Amino acid sequence: MMMKAQDIMTTDVVTIRGSATVADAVDLMNDMGLRALIVDRRHDQDAYGILTETDIVYKVIAYGKDPKKVRVYEIMNKPCIVVNPNLGVEYVARLFANTGIRRAPVIKDKLLGIISITDILTKGDFLEKPKSVVLEDEIRKAVEEARAVCAQKGPTSKECAAAWDIVEELQAEAAHQRAEKLSKTAFEEYCEEYPEAMESRIYES
Repeated sequence: MMMKAQDIMTTDVVTIRGSATVADAVDLMNDMGLRALIVDRRHDQDAYGILTETDIVYKVIAYGKDPKKVRVYEIMNKPCIVVNPNLGVEYVARLFANTGIRRAPVIKDKLLGIISITDILTKGDFLEKPKSVVLEDEIRKAVEEARAVCAQKGPTSKECAAAWDIVEELQAEAAHQRAEKLSKTAFEEYCEEYPEAMESRIYES
């Protein structure tokens, strides 16, 4: 079973008001041993913000500003990128890679936790269950299932087409992870054996 963000997130989230000073934020981060703080919403429809140590260094210290006179809301990132608790860990990692962020709040209706690169490295199961290996196993099983369905229902049946759709989605995901272009799908290989199967992919509009 794929690990999700909620499985590895830190649930003890420390928040701070946007009106607090950066000096207050630094004191809180030092006291709690944190590298980021979630900024509270002003009301239920408001978005969450995030303040990181990088924001403080790049936007306050680098310009010689007085952290006692700069407010959190002036330098925080808001709205910040958020993660759904049901998002698979490898997709969280990909989100981080594509956006260059290192942590994000986990939110579904309300703040549930925070997930970071450190959580992925220390709590993830990528060592025991690398996604590429899991995907290849899923693809193999899906191909067997598709061939069984097509043998029973016929290569031109809608059931056969639907079964190969599942295979192709998995193969596309595996190719995306490897950053490779898929040269030939399992369905195309199947069609070399059963050319009539191609008719099943002509869907009625």
